[in-house]
Amino acid sequence: MSTVKNDVQSLLETLPDDCTLEDIQYHLYVVEKVRRGIERAEAEGEMTQQEVEKRLDKWHTD
Repeated sequence: MSTVKNDVQSLLETLPDDCTLEDIQYHLYVVEKVRRGIERAEAEGEMTQQEVEKRLDKWHTD
């Protein structure tokens, strides 16, 4: 299992040399959101495409 420090090092290696601090912050934000999503899916289970569409249909109004 990789550590947060390793994840940040890998991220920094993939970004261009002229990236800004805002670029780094954004990518760290996205990595954290993905990590939390994966953890939540593992803990609570995943939804099928059909389940998602059914939920979204409840919000859709013509």
